Amino acid sequence: QCGAANRALVVGAEVFSRILDFNDRTTCVLFGDGAGAVVLEASEQPGILASQLHADGSHVGILCVPGNVYGGQILGDPLLKMDGQAVFKLAVGVLEKAARAALDKAGLKAADIDWLIPHQANIRIMQSTARKLKLPMDKVVVTVDQHGNTSAASIPLAFDHAVRAGQVKPGQTVMLEGVGGGFTWGAVLLKM
Repeated sequence: QCGAANRALVVGAEVFSRILDFNDRTTCVLFGDGAGAVVLEASEQPGILASQLHADGSHVGILCVPGNVYGGQILGDPLLKMDGQAVFKLAVGVLEKAARAALDKAGLKAADIDWLIPHQANIRIMQSTARKLKLPMDKVVVTVDQHGNTSAASIPLAFDHAVRAGQVKPGQTVMLEGVGGGFTWGAVLLKM
């Protein structure tokens, strides 16, 4: 929007295999390594209609890697910890609020969304968020069954899948939304 560049490459990549405890079946079966990217290009047409980005460190304990790196050494526990029930409850609530705030900012309603491309955390979070927005699941792009939860890579991978499959087309309204450790969340409303 500021005109500093005509094109920008946005990349999301994760190597979860380095931080998973393969004896912890509550996390190791959910997450995958992956990378995805999109190219954004300046245009006279409004591509990004609205966005909402949030962070709340008071929820850090429900999804985090408790250890840290100092001087090239890992201090503390280097493995992912997750309270799945707490993540589910928080994620569904904040994703609905972020989506509605982005829609309000753009002067649109959930019924105006052609495609919801959510973070591919798990199918239950996606179904619950869609239900709260009153969107049928046939308007939700689901790839978690193919890639697992690749975190930062999941939205670009799902977006690419939807474009290649001919689902997302020019002129359509697309909502992207995601959550992350720490705890962070957001939504972006696009006009294709």
